[in-house]
Amino acid sequence: MSSPARQVLDLLSASLSTLEKTCKEKGLKVPDLHAPFHPETEAFRGDPTIAEAANVISAAALQLAAIFTPPQVSLYHIVGGHFKSAALRVCIESSVTEILREGGPDGVHINDIAAKNGQDPQKLGRFLRILASHHVYREVKPNVFANTRISSMLDTLKPSQDVIASPETKHDGTFGLAALASHHLDEPFKGSAYAWETLADPATVKSGEPDASPFARAIGRKETLWQFYERPENAFKQRRFNIGMQGIQALQPPDASLGAFDWKGLPKGAVVVDVGGGVGTSALPLARDFPDLQIVVQDLPALYVMFTKLAQLWAKEMPDAVKSGRVKLEAQDFFAPQPHQGVDVFFVKQIMHDWSDEYCSKILKQLRAAAAPKTKLVMMESVMPFACHDPSADGGRGIPGSVPREAPAPLLANYGAVNEMGYNADIDMFLLFNSQERTIVHFDDLLRSNGWQVTRVNRREGGDSTFLQSIEAIPIEKAGGSPRL
Repeated sequence: MSSPARQVLDLLSASLSTLEKTCKEKGLKVPDLHAPFHPETEAFRGDPTIAEAANVISAAALQLAAIFTPPQVSLYHIVGGHFKSAALRVCIESSVTEILREGGPDGVHINDIAAKNGQDPQKLGRFLRILASHHVYREVKPNVFANTRISSMLDTLKPSQDVIASPETKHDGTFGLAALASHHLDEPFKGSAYAWETLADPATVKSGEPDASPFARAIGRKETLWQFYERPENAFKQRRFNIGMQGIQALQPPDASLGAFDWKGLPKGAVVVDVGGGVGTSALPLARDFPDLQIVVQDLPALYVMFTKLAQLWAKEMPDAVKSGRVKLEAQDFFAPQPHQGVDVFFVKQIMHDWSDEYCSKILKQLRAAAAPKTKLVMMESVMPFACHDPSADGGRGIPGSVPREAPAPLLANYGAVNEMGYNADIDMFLLFNSQERTIVHFDDLLRSNGWQVTRVNRREGGDSTFLQSIEAIPIEKAGGSPRL
């Protein structure tokens, strides 16, 4: 039998052949690492066969590196993560990517970069070099750097002189990824330095309170992130966060809510309550495609803000929906008793990951108290896969769709760091909110302990895939047992 390394190499080779063959047949191109990112360069990933082959290639390459790289070097890829993060933040905040974009593929000398952004050229060279060692930027020749496909993701596409002169408006009107990266390298990065201190403190180690986060400890105040943003001096950070969140939303299909549930199976006049639904962005596709549904959008922000944003969104997209009354807005705290009793569907999108189990239980109990036997609970969340084979796939808990596609052995079942973004989000939620993403086992236990039974998980795969999955649940007569987490 061949060695594990040879098995991994064979998987890589076979997947590369599949990718190249399918790309050739469909007229698609493999991206050039040294060319700037453009949405069209990701077109190849829209084909499910190519997307799977690319995932296997990446997972295999990473596993081969783990086998053959000296273990202390691999260890320090993780230990030294904050060194690279610090270097990247300097490059983002000093607009290096914009300067390099204007310099073109031949690159820009560190002295010329520094002449534009006011930084020390030698320090800039050191920051760029460690990043170039990971293909974020490219050292074309000594002390001359250019963008790569990866670094160009940080480009605001604005003139460098403008973003350097006005950093407060740098991210306004952009697609949001640079803003998201800048945010992650600021508030969560600072919180990460206090993760262990938070867990070593008996007062916070098992706390579910949102103001008991590492970030709260980092700023020296028992504040939630939202309270931190309310301070006038943090107005830029809040705006940057909002722009970054818009960028995340843009990464998923605009009608992702349509695939969350069998909406067409609901009877005429069925009532759907969008719990914590903001201005109804997720409800809009439902109202458009299923005009017989009665939709209630609930959230907590100040009423005048909600009504203004709701009017703007729905007046543009579907003015008749609000006028006719089939779409309604309500101010409602989801920790308070739910006023709508016995509705057909409670729709809860990306709410649970903002809260600890303690607070999620409060939300779920209120919805359970208002549910009728016919009521369905539909939650859209990122369901975290295990890094090993999930025995649920062999029969386990018997929840259809609960296990995602697993990578072929001997690769890590979750494709390893290829799917690291979800785990990054999980730790991010801990650092900022003392909350988390969850596995399906965790969700199942949490829901059962609050009177709900998971019936299925819906996954959207292929070229229009999303990082969110939907979990369907029905009321059970009595909550049973304490969760096994």
